[in-house]
Amino acid sequence: MSLRLGPGSRPGSERLIGAERVPAEYGHRRLAAERNRREDGTRTSTTPAGRRGGTMSAPQAPVWTDVSRLPSFLSRLEESGGLSVRALIEELEVDLPVDGVTYHDRGIRIPGHDATFVHEPTGSRGRPAFSVQLDTIGPRNGWAIFDRTLSWDVYLLRAGDTAAIAWLSDEEYRIEESDHFDSKRDAMAAGRFSFGIFLYAGEAWEEQQRRIRSTNAPAYLLRDDGEPMIPNTQSEFYALVDSTVTEFRTSGAAPDYLGLLELEATVDG
Repeated sequence: MSLRLGPGSRPGSERLIGAERVPAEYGHRRLAAERNRREDGTRTSTTPAGRRGGTMSAPQAPVWTDVSRLPSFLSRLEESGGLSVRALIEELEVDLPVDGVTYHDRGIRIPGHDATFVHEPTGSRGRPAFSVQLDTIGPRNGWAIFDRTLSWDVYLLRAGDTAAIAWLSDEEYRIEESDHFDSKRDAMAAGRFSFGIFLYAGEAWEEQQRRIRSTNAPAYLLRDDGEPMIPNTQSEFYALVDSTVTEFRTSGAAPDYLGLLELEATVDG
């Protein structure tokens, strides 16, 4: 079974697992139905999202109880050049223990000791950009580059002892979510985002490390039913996502409106 992450999969036909967008349909195959409970124990809506262009049978209940927009984040990043997730949490003066993080990209998960946002003045393909670079576990490489010419909003999301930093462009909201939610904030509260950094501490972080240390793949996948799918090797990972290293590096295997320019997920050697 391959998990198609490219333009053939519609973010509008995705479902909520772990309060983030995870593709429910890849290569015209539908995975298991949505779980009623998140991987971390917080409840999700039991109503699946409708296909893009269709209607939703009921409003999606919020899965994040505290949604805080960070309005100066990208301008602050441009001034400083770079900002780690741990430093950001300290600056925000919020009580959030962070032992490690996991980058989320449409169901792909790359754990790391920390992640750093970087201002990219020359960007990718000649466009100004910002990137997220993972301090990965073991001999792995993980980063993503995003188109700064789009308008982005960055949020700190919390629900109980779970937290994430997530970002959503105006284009993605307009194309995928505006028919269903009155604002970006409402969409984020319902977990409708493609990219984010999840914050972990204690046993939850130990579990993230166990997952990635158990494999020689660059990342693991979170299925529609909330269960992890852990490929054994890099080649098996790319077979599952029905893509290639080159496609990730040249387009992120994503439609243009998502604003993802490049995605790196590789293992050295």
